[in-house]
Amino acid sequence: MKLFTLLFGLFALLATSVLAWDNEDHEIFDLVSELEASEGRGTTFYSWLDVPPTASTADIAKAYRKKSMVLHPDKNPGVKGIQERFARLGVISGILRNKEKRERYDFFFKNGVPTWRGTGYYYSRYRPGLGFVLTFLVSVTSLLQYVVQRMNYKRDLARIEHITGKAKAAAWGPKMIPLTGQRKVRVNLGEAHDGDGNVLDSKWIDMVVNGEEVYFLEPNGDQILIDASTATPPAITRTWFISLNKSLAYKVIGKKTTDDEKAGGAAAPEEDDSPQVDLTSDDSASVTGSGSEKARGGPVATSKVGGKRRKAPKKR
Repeated sequence: MKLFTLLFGLFALLATSVLAWDNEDHEIFDLVSELEASEGRGTTFYSWLDVPPTASTADIAKAYRKKSMVLHPDKNPGVKGIQERFARLGVISGILRNKEKRERYDFFFKNGVPTWRGTGYYYSRYRPGLGFVLTFLVSVTSLLQYVVQRMNYKRDLARIEHITGKAKAAAWGPKMIPLTGQRKVRVNLGEAHDGDGNVLDSKWIDMVVNGEEVYFLEPNGDQILIDASTATPPAITRTWFISLNKSLAYKVIGKKTTDDEKAGGAAAPEEDDSPQVDLTSDDSASVTGSGSEKARGGPVATSKVGGKRRKAPKKR
């Protein structure tokens, strides 16, 4: 929720910066519209004065005097609109001879002057095309997916640390002094309570602590190592767009894709009968493997990370 709030605020800030034109901007917009309506579409302040955009202030003043002699109302008696054109010439000349106003006009001259369409000004030259929109959406959604991957990775690491910490506490005691040898423990990963505080259900799971290593113990006796490598790290290559292109490329060249690749995950080995460790949001966990039952734990997992099946050394 915080992420989407941040993005919404960013887009709102960008929209505000585009729409918050000041009075000088609106003066320029109106002059551009009036100039094109009077002198022809595409006419700019520079082209009307017949000077290049790099003209100096002295050149602009000289061009203004020359143009004003042509447009002076005394020399054009009875010409319709001559008063407005002459007054407009003075305002435009004043803008181009003012450093700050000229810089502002040059910005719109180079980047496109906004056009009025009833709901506000928008850039007529920079309306995004289909390609730009698709590229933007792909980039944003891929970035968001990568951010979610990072969040899930950190969450899974925290859960792994929490679960292994409970197992070590059960094996070593409250002082957490490491003991040698292999110890089998039962760990309570959470309790469900009713409204009166009564315990409805406890989630217990068998685990083995052997030195610093912690294992999930399956009913068939197999042990699954639980450590930081159990969590799946984030990767740009596992975002949806890259995964989709990989899948399409594999179809073209005739290579089969794994279920993980189709779902936007990393490529899995062709034959992998290793169990999976399910870490749930309420700190419960379950273990599933090829041909094995689910170990005692909570409900169906919401986050899966690959576990390592490893036999713990036999207790001497």
